[in-house]
Amino acid sequence: MIKKLNLHGHKLSLKHPLVMGVLNITNDSFSDGGQWLDQEAALGQVRLMVDAGAGIIDVGGESTRPGAVAVSLQEELDRVVPLIEQISTNIDIPISIDTSKAEVMSAAVAAGAGMINDVWALRKPGALQAAAAAKVPICLMHMLGEPGNMQKQPRYNDVIDDISWFFTERLTAASEAGIKRKHILLDPGFGFGKTLQHNLTLLAKLNAFASFDLPLLIGISRKSMLGQLTGCAVDARLPAGLAAASIAVLQGAKIVRTHDVAATVQALQVCTAVMNSN
Repeated sequence: MIKKLNLHGHKLSLKHPLVMGVLNITNDSFSDGGQWLDQEAALGQVRLMVDAGAGIIDVGGESTRPGAVAVSLQEELDRVVPLIEQISTNIDIPISIDTSKAEVMSAAVAAGAGMINDVWALRKPGALQAAAAAKVPICLMHMLGEPGNMQKQPRYNDVIDDISWFFTERLTAASEAGIKRKHILLDPGFGFGKTLQHNLTLLAKLNAFASFDLPLLIGISRKSMLGQLTGCAVDARLPAGLAAASIAVLQGAKIVRTHDVAATVQALQVCTAVMNSN
């Protein structure tokens, strides 16, 4: 298992689970769309997340919610690159770029991002080559379909086996492109082409992916599966999100991607204490 990540000189230990704070520079993200389009407001939010204990900040310029509309390359670049430059210059925190476009990956890393978080798992044109050239950690996420249609009756033979086969194929593609295995993290993609039952099975059997011996990154924060279970609106799903994140960490997840940094940090502190008590 990878013990440390090196994100542009920021060396992060994976001995304890880390919190990745979400910063969406979008108009239409399902939870925080439109909140951080102003650069000063975005920088202020980054500082708040860092003070709350975030280990990484994940910057995204294109929504991947169900039914999301794609944005142009130039618009995505204009949203994320100046902000990443400002964060890397003014705030001591490793940065991840949440993108699937090769050009955005390269520009974001040049601006100071030290990790690539790709919901398409490097399947878009040029993405494998851009990630290989960047020489930074890369998270490969599973998604069935694409954001525009992924929630239209997703089907699996076996959700765990099918995602495992997907990871195996993407790891082979990454290796053939020259990406070192020690630079790879995996994300099973909660809510990305999954029904509620698929998501629950994933959460219950998350440790099945331990066979890859790679760090797991999970993102459950405020997602619709929590609303389906609780009946709560997006901004009222924190308790459910903390429960889900804790279950994931107790099964081996190393990074939790969340909108609610302070509360998640506290929850993971308890999980860590329990895991280290033996």
